Amino acid sequence: MERNPAAGRYLHALGNVTFLERPFHPTTLISLAQSALRGRRRQYEARARLDQLRELAAVLEQRVEERTAEHAAAVAQLHEAQKLETLGQLTGGVAHDFNNLLTPIAGALDILQRRYGNEDPRSARLLSNALLASDRATVLVQRLLGFARRQALQTQAVDLSGLLNGMRDLITSSIGPTIELHMQTDPDAGLASADPNQLELAILNLCVNARDAMPQGGVLSVMTERVAIGPRDAPHLTPGLYLKLSVIDTGTGMDAETLTRAVEPFFSTKETGRGTGLGLSMVHGLAAQLGGSFALTSVPGEGTRCDLYLPVAEAKDVVETNVARKVTHVAGRPLRILLIDDEEIVRVATAEMIRDLGHFVAEAASGSEGLAKLTEGLEVDVVISDYKMPRMNGAELAKRVRELRPQTALLIITGYTGTAVDLPKHLARLAKPFNQSDIANALGALVDVDDKIVRLIGA
Repeated sequence: MERNPAAGRYLHALGNVTFLERPFHPTTLISLAQSALRGRRRQYEARARLDQLRELAAVLEQRVEERTAEHAAAVAQLHEAQKLETLGQLTGGVAHDFNNLLTPIAGALDILQRRYGNEDPRSARLLSNALLASDRATVLVQRLLGFARRQALQTQAVDLSGLLNGMRDLITSSIGPTIELHMQTDPDAGLASADPNQLELAILNLCVNARDAMPQGGVLSVMTERVAIGPRDAPHLTPGLYLKLSVIDTGTGMDAETLTRAVEPFFSTKETGRGTGLGLSMVHGLAAQLGGSFALTSVPGEGTRCDLYLPVAEAKDVVETNVARKVTHVAGRPLRILLIDDEEIVRVATAEMIRDLGHFVAEAASGSEGLAKLTEGLEVDVVISDYKMPRMNGAELAKRVRELRPQTALLIITGYTGTAVDLPKHLARLAKPFNQSDIANALGALVDVDDKIVRLIGA
């Protein structure tokens, strides 16, 4: 370098250069060459590892993004579930109070119509309109309870294909002539665990919603199939076998914002007066209460798909015929009834409806008061009790009455039963709100008149 300064530029240009001054021994040259090769190999290895690190960093970054997206989706789903649960609790409480208000109103209107409806046509017309409004309010409350998952369900094994085939004419008349109905059912799919009446109402709601989404006509497809749900499969069900009912339309569809709010109670995109906004919320609540799920997918301008997942029925879901104990009485004798309800306005109205039917009624404001009357020797043929009462609900009361008076018939009034329905399936029930005809029919179901013998059933 001292004798040839120009060689310095090679050092800067080439970077990894070794200068060897002559004379040198061949061993020195070989040693330097081998050292240079080892250095080059280490460079290549370092570069390869850097490339691997870059690839791993890219993969890690992608995984972090995916996990972050999954976490965000899970948090959003949790917030949505919490929001719906909160709405459900609020809705269930409102429906419970509304039921207690409707019961005396409907009962009083029914009695007034029976007594004075034939005397004054104007009064009869007004009473009929009031009863019609009461019936509509009853349907509204049932839908609220359906969303809140607080309605009392009569769960049993249901042939979904047979149910749909039986509803074909009803669906066809409901959707109108401009919509073409395609129905494809799998008769070998098995039985679903569901309440047939509520399920039929849910299917009709879905079909009517589909009709409203196709104002210019279109195609409505209703299909059933048996599906197996695995871990982490949508729509986040417990792994197992389910029956999937799909209602698909070719209508206007929904955007993402509308889709996220579709199952909220009272949310509706229809014109004012054309819907309550409770159809989809009721279906959502019914599916959750049955242990299934409800999923919506939609594309604006292309249509909407509604998938209702129902658990496959087990042996315990099959409704058995109950063998009831019977107590004989003289034919035509009015029934002696103990009425238990903590709501005074409901209890008084119910008692008046029953007395108007010709029966004797003793009243109690709580389960403990009713049991005390029975312990003191009150002779009754039927005990009628509200389900939700403080300190002792209807199920607990029924058990105590069975122990105290095993041959006494029981009728439980249900309006809001909570998330866990612990009433035995054979126990007779009457849903709030009810009118005089409803309670007469309920008592009629407990009483079988045959050859001047009254048999009380339900013990």
